[in-house]
Amino acid sequence: MSFSQSFRLALKSLRTSKMRSLLTMLGIIIGVASVIVIISLGDGMNNMINSEFEKMGANLLQVEVMSPSPSRTVKDEQMYALAQENPGLIAAVSPNVSVRATVKVGSETYSASVTGVGEDLPVIQSVELTQGRFLYYVDVDRMQNVCVIGAWIDQEAYNGAGLGQTLYINGYAYTVVGVVEASDPDSGPTSYNDNQVYIPYTNATRLNGNATITSYLFAATSDETNTRAKAAIESRLEQLLGDEDYYMVISMSEMMSIMGDITGTVMTVLVAIAGISLLVGGIGIMNIMLVSVTERTREIGIRKSLGAKHRDIRRQFIIEAGTTSAVGGVIGIALGTSLAKLVGPMVGIEAAASGVAIGVAFGVSVAVGVIFGYLPANKAAKLNPIDALRYD
Repeated sequence: MSFSQSFRLALKSLRTSKMRSLLTMLGIIIGVASVIVIISLGDGMNNMINSEFEKMGANLLQVEVMSPSPSRTVKDEQMYALAQENPGLIAAVSPNVSVRATVKVGSETYSASVTGVGEDLPVIQSVELTQGRFLYYVDVDRMQNVCVIGAWIDQEAYNGAGLGQTLYINGYAYTVVGVVEASDPDSGPTSYNDNQVYIPYTNATRLNGNATITSYLFAATSDETNTRAKAAIESRLEQLLGDEDYYMVISMSEMMSIMGDITGTVMTVLVAIAGISLLVGGIGIMNIMLVSVTERTREIGIRKSLGAKHRDIRRQFIIEAGTTSAVGGVIGIALGTSLAKLVGPMVGIEAAASGVAIGVAFGVSVAVGVIFGYLPANKAAKLNPIDALRYD
């Protein structure tokens, strides 16, 4: 009997006993669907995390300084000098000063994050403008009361016409010179950049009572120079502060790698748990195939008496087991793909089954059927034809 004949016979057997076939394939269906959903959600989560990191700046290096004493501090001109001394490693630098401030437009108060930055922030982070300009060096140097606002504030406070308007930060009037592009058209005030108000960092330190700047943002020139740029920054901070306990340099590329490793480990564990269903499904297929061998003992005896060899009988039952598992895998893939598209938006993730995930899931489902179908197939192949013919 050829492969195609065995395959057609297997499909006919599935159609003949639909309920039994469905119950046999149930473990495979659940296992494959679970794997597809988990991998799809995992890929979607990874894409979302990487997208957020890219918005922050893939080559971003964030420096936090904990000065040991007022006499040993890091000044902004020292950090700018470091960048100028290493043009091949550091593309830009900006102080990063958070301000606890009240933002008002007229009598309305808005939930906004006020941050003091330098003119090179757009080089460091993904800050795109839809209107106006970003801060200039002269704004920082002369401590001019100008600001760049997020899209949400522009829409909520000025109905999209905030450029050139005035807002008040802790009672000081600031002129809006630029509007940042919305990170998401349907976003709210908590979305990245949308509720930000950027002001010159010199103004921010004044609003903070002339406090020392403790946070800086650097941009490495490329992914390849990221590690060396970090080492150069750490070396300079070691010279200025004398102890590595007084500073911390965080690399976004390293953070992305760590997050990728963590999510990869979690996904591996979840896929392994889902794989238990495939194991259970394989056992179910083996059990049904053993029953099938018993039910078809006389058929096996007749085929052997007509010249069928051991390998012919074995191949027929392995093909039947593999076909059963493959059909269950196809159903599981269809179910898993649909569930991924349904569940993804519910948890805020764009989840779609990749071709690799579908291919692997289908391959594993067929392999499970073949592996667990081998024992029943081998048992059928070893039946004595005389005993098989006498079986009632």
